[in-house]
Amino acid sequence: NNMKKIIIAVGALGVMSFTSNQLMNTFLLAEAVNNVQNLQEWMEQDQQNGVIDSTYAEYYLSTLNETEDMLIEFYNANYKLNTDK
Repeated sequence: NNMKKIIIAVGALGVMSFTSNQLMNTFLLAEAVNNVQNLQEWMEQDQQNGVIDSTYAEYYLSTLNETEDMLIEFYNANYKLNTDK
């Protein structure tokens, strides 16, 4: 009887740990996407204001767009709640 209580408690802690880890990973991933989007915005502003050469800006923006797409794809594959099932 006590063993069942211990197993249930350990199982509950495991689920809570997994859930909090998943929430933390989701938060960190969202922050990474936000950082990339901020950099995209700043690069576009710098390009419009002549702070950076447009050839370099386009290259940097292309790389940032690819990075954003990869982060979102990773999120969708690993963390997005699938409500279609």
